[in-house]
Amino acid sequence: MADTDVLRERFVRALEGAREPGGGPDPVPYADHLIGRWQEDQRRYHTVAHLTAVLDRVDELEAYADDPDVVRLAAWFHDAVYLPDRSENEERSARLAERALAEAGVPEAKVAEVTRLVRLTATHDPADDDRDGQVLCDADLAILASPPSAYAAYTAAVRAEYHFVPGDAFREGRAAVLRRLLDLPRLFRTPYGREHWEATARYNIRGELEMLSTPTPPSS
Repeated sequence: MADTDVLRERFVRALEGAREPGGGPDPVPYADHLIGRWQEDQRRYHTVAHLTAVLDRVDELEAYADDPDVVRLAAWFHDAVYLPDRSENEERSARLAERALAEAGVPEAKVAEVTRLVRLTATHDPADDDRDGQVLCDADLAILASPPSAYAAYTAAVRAEYHFVPGDAFREGRAAVLRRLLDLPRLFRTPYGREHWEATARYNIRGELEMLSTPTPPSS
């Protein structure tokens, strides 16, 4: 089965889990629209591979969520609108989720929860009692705890996505993002994330910050 077929099935299961049985239109066109968004040409890191990884981590953490299918839908929408040169991607993604999920038959309260979770990915700082937010944010940040080669591939993809930003400006902006993450009391809020990902992620982030602060040698 092709990767897009698997993704389509995963969306259908999440949507049907969040709405009443027979409670809306065919979910497949919604899945295909979202998959198309995640395949847009400007993406280098925020691709279907990232979407799949986040969904996999949500599955891994679902025991900590109050409503795993709502979290899965939030994962689908959290970067559905993504333009690297824009700062309002989370807000626009949340509005897309609000429109699409209401049309697709998801109850109003669950639509509101999905949109709240999508907006939360702008800060990755869920409250201590926000179980769904903790699962989504941990799943989104799990890439930070990757082995060295995967982390290097991740940072290269992020740089490629921001290819239009001059080197010095990129290093400054990326370092600010990383420092903000390190300033969080905890990167990961679920017990699993704290135990398995926290130390490695902080090690990786500090290593990347050190590399960003190293002057680039002049070209010969």
